[in-house]
Amino acid sequence: MNLAVISVCALVLAVLVSCVSRLNVGVLALALAWIVGVYIGGMPVNAVMAGFPSQLFLTLTGVTLLFALAQCNGTLGRITHHAVRMCRGNRGTIPVMFFGLGAALSSMGPGNIATAALLAPLAMATAAGTGIPLFLMAIMVGNGANSGALSPFAPTGIIVNGLMARNGMPGFELLTYGYNLLAHAAVAFGGYALFGGLKLFRGGGVAVPVVRLKPDATEMVRLKPDTTEKGRTGDADESAGPFERRHWITIGVIGALILSVILANVNVGMGAFLGSVVLVLTGSADDAEAIKRMPWRVIVMVCGVTVLIALVEKAQGIDLLVSLVAKVATAGTITGVAALLTGVVSVYSSTSGVVLPAFLPMVPGLADALPGASAVGIAMSMNIGGHLVDVSPLSTIGALCIAGAAGDDGRALFNKLLAWGLSMCVVGALLCYVVF
Repeated sequence: MNLAVISVCALVLAVLVSCVSRLNVGVLALALAWIVGVYIGGMPVNAVMAGFPSQLFLTLTGVTLLFALAQCNGTLGRITHHAVRMCRGNRGTIPVMFFGLGAALSSMGPGNIATAALLAPLAMATAAGTGIPLFLMAIMVGNGANSGALSPFAPTGIIVNGLMARNGMPGFELLTYGYNLLAHAAVAFGGYALFGGLKLFRGGGVAVPVVRLKPDATEMVRLKPDTTEKGRTGDADESAGPFERRHWITIGVIGALILSVILANVNVGMGAFLGSVVLVLTGSADDAEAIKRMPWRVIVMVCGVTVLIALVEKAQGIDLLVSLVAKVATAGTITGVAALLTGVVSVYSSTSGVVLPAFLPMVPGLADALPGASAVGIAMSMNIGGHLVDVSPLSTIGALCIAGAAGDDGRALFNKLLAWGLSMCVVGALLCYVVF
């Protein structure tokens, strides 16, 4: 068996293990890359280690550290709370607001998982307290968080843009972000209209409950709807208070980072490290707690899988995968096929850590093997197809929504979100086929 086949088998094994095991697939990918490259392929170990994405690692670490600091010092919680209170009890507006808030926060830099972890408990508790269907709220807050996932400032956007640039498609950062945002907006508001969102406007206003979130943001206590912040002592969520000095400094640092990246082409990772230093030195945040909250599991997963993908490329395994996919697709159907394949795998596996690092390197080969196919269209289809399914309860975002519905019928919500996630495989394929 030649090295290309063995390397592809190792990649397939890593993907399968990520679907059925809690083992960090990045660690497994590193071990497989070492075994296949050194002991089967006869490569020096330094050649295998050269596939480690050092620039990606630093960028992800810097960005996630900055927004972990913003979460730990309560800035993101303050923004969320004040946005909820602005709805003034209009039930039809509340789910729309959570979609918009999820899109905005995710786009700023925390990314989809961190944003969902922040918003889902509050959104689901608010839905239960105001009579909004939990399934409807999960669709809106989940897709809202996912819609900003491919922002140039978000971890997944950084990963995807790096992969596309490495494979001959640089300069599509805003287009990638915009298509993903529009796709999630389309399915979210389609679901909003289909599952009773428009009827909420006819129900009159309600009092928005004040919700106190516990520190781990996975449990909540719903207070009485008529409770107000004035005169409260102790029970109110800390985020209910006004913005303080540390919050304004944090907002200023994040705003300065975004402007510097857009206007001065500053490296977002290095700029985020500098912003983190400013927050710590000004006493606005505690780096010890923030470092504990950083998504190290995801960072290890992405970097480990990238090393294995680099080995597969060196062994010409990518060419083998391209030839297999090209046999079942044509230039006219490849975008739909690509979205369907990434969607099906993403239901059970990590989109940013496993699926996109495995599929995006195939794009140039597929475009060459299918004359008339657009490499950019195929890449966009993979990005969208992989993300649309992520409100499934088998994904982190869907699971956060179910956890936020504690005390309610979690099984019914699980079944509905599972049906939604699986249906998005087909919806994503059709959408990408039509658009691209």
